[in-house]
Amino acid sequence: MSKAVELKKHVVGEIADKFRGSVSTIVVDYRGLSVSEVTELRKQLREAGVEFKVYKNSLTRRAAEAAEINGLNDALTGPNAIAFSTEDVVAPAKILNDFAKKHEALEIKAGVIEGNVATVEEVKALAELPSREGLLSMLLSVLQAPIRNFALVTKAVADQKEEQGA
Repeated sequence: MSKAVELKKHVVGEIADKFRGSVSTIVVDYRGLSVSEVTELRKQLREAGVEFKVYKNSLTRRAAEAAEINGLNDALTGPNAIAFSTEDVVAPAKILNDFAKKHEALEIKAGVIEGNVATVEEVKALAELPSREGLLSMLLSVLQAPIRNFALVTKAVADQKEEQGA
């Protein structure tokens, strides 16, 4: 085989591995963004541990098939960039959605959340969720509430008994 075909097979395998290994993948149309805006977006995504790459649509389609992701081909038209996150499901959606609000040229086209294709509306709904840390703090406060209430009741009973004894 020619070197070009071998290189394309390698890239398709790389993209398929990223699809399989990521918990959240977002496809965006970046047409109309300036170089400085794209650089700013890449910086924000990199700080959150999200990889942001541009691949040819034909290679991405083949990689999606190889990773058994159906329904993504409709979004793979025109110039696209793909954000892959292996750790945080919400981070790429939140960063891209916030950036799209400030820069109308950025358009979210589709997403893959834990192996399932997500619509633009689903990606935006995911972006509105609190961060992982925010969710953990909410859970912690819910778990602490019964213990805190028990401590308050115990203190109130002890104070009442002390007043009766005095």
